[in-house]
Amino acid sequence: MFKLKKTVALAAAILAGMMTFGSADNVSAAENTAKGDASVIKVEKLKLEKNWDKVFAKSDKVNHQKVTFVNRYGITLAADMYTPKNYTGKLPALAVSGPFGAVKEQSSGLYAQEMAERGFLTIAFDPSFTGESGGYPRFMASPDINVEDFSAAVDFLSVQDNVDADKIGIIGICGWGGFSLSAAAIDTRIKATVAMTMYDISRNAANGYFDYEKDEETLKRERQQQRINLNNQRTADYKAGKYTRAGGVVEDPSNFPQFVKDYYDYYKTERGYHKRSLNSNDGWNKTGVLSFVNFPLLTYSNEIENPVLIIHGEKAHSRYFSETAFENMTGVKPSGFDTVAGNKELLIIPNANHIDLYDNKNAIPFNKIEKFFKDNLK
Repeated sequence: MFKLKKTVALAAAILAGMMTFGSADNVSAAENTAKGDASVIKVEKLKLEKNWDKVFAKSDKVNHQKVTFVNRYGITLAADMYTPKNYTGKLPALAVSGPFGAVKEQSSGLYAQEMAERGFLTIAFDPSFTGESGGYPRFMASPDINVEDFSAAVDFLSVQDNVDADKIGIIGICGWGGFSLSAAAIDTRIKATVAMTMYDISRNAANGYFDYEKDEETLKRERQQQRINLNNQRTADYKAGKYTRAGGVVEDPSNFPQFVKDYYDYYKTERGYHKRSLNSNDGWNKTGVLSFVNFPLLTYSNEIENPVLIIHGEKAHSRYFSETAFENMTGVKPSGFDTVAGNKELLIIPNANHIDLYDNKNAIPFNKIEKFFKDNLK
């Protein structure tokens, strides 16, 4: 009976917060948490470029400023905000990011500025660990954190005085097209999503390109070999005390497939080169892709209730990512150049390749994108 009473008393003390186990340091941490010190959202001071250094011309129809915000992991993100001139009232807002390995001064900034001209308050942000955003180690990727970056952008937009918090959408380009669908599946505040020329990075990491051409045993062997290679790289990096970069777009694409040549034409020329872009320079850390192999991004995309528009080029090497994502999301097999299932749509742009939807305004259907958001952010 004495032991039972002692046990009950001990449990009651714990529940009442009267006892703390562990070292003096643990007690201190608990005290700090109780005071709220450990829960404060802290903004890291970032070094932000003051001059216009985009790969596209500055519009005279919008106002531009640099902003920062913090994600759920305490990483401070840098963004360019574009606001229509002479607006009144609260605006619908869009967060834009991508492609995978690009920076906000490239494609995402072009989209953000264009959509601001059309009446939206927009931000184009650098993902965690890249560009002007914070996060260490640099040049690392994460399926969880990169999806979270979109939700952090929604956090920021939701509290702006000139934004209608019930009218927030996102645009993800290339790899961030896949992240945008994953974000839409978890974050119900995202009222509408556009995925442009999307990659499913987790599928690509696990299976390589064109996995539909391979049998299951081949995929398993290749996946296991990749695990071995990446884990050996982890050991080598730790031994060397530094992370090895994977390299960006190749310097000479002449002996590579056409889509690599297309990447070169964007990332390595005046058209799209930027000094902070991973694809324009030394690329991601080699081990950055490792966690994507085990964590499929689009598992619950079929549970997205809000509207989604997926847009891809007819001639894009990556088109199958969008087609499969749409089918998995809706249960409807794509047919023709435009397939609609409820509030989900897959639009294929005739004759466009993957890179055309980065910056080719003759290929990017901005009128369609504008109408989609205006119809669904209301």
